[in-house]
Amino acid sequence: QVQLVQSGGGLVHPGGSLRLSCAASGSIFSVYVMGWYRQAPGKQRELVATITSDGSTDYADSVKGRFTISRNNPTNTNYLQMNSLKAEDTAVYYCYARIATPLFNDYWGQGTQVTVSS
Repeated sequence: QVQLVQSGGGLVHPGGSLRLSCAASGSIFSVYVMGWYRQAPGKQRELVATITSDGSTDYADSVKGRFTISRNNPTNTNYLQMNSLKAEDTAVYYCYARIATPLFNDYWGQGTQVTVSS
């Protein structure tokens, strides 16, 4: 059984920084892509950033230049460094991973609240 466990998040002032972490564990053959989605109240879940096993990244336009995704392949962990946070970044952030066990399936973390407010 595969689990994604998130950590980080919380309350920060506008312009501040936070780092989210997500660790995959269980019967894992390989982890193809890892990433983050977010969902603000009354809005649909949206892609924030993804990173593949070879390090290729993709970002939502709204976070480019402010957020950085990285990963540690040996520990199946990925990180989202969020800088210059804005009020509109407030949302529940969900870790995502496409994992082979050996069949590929999509997995989600438990979600963590990020609130940007003065």
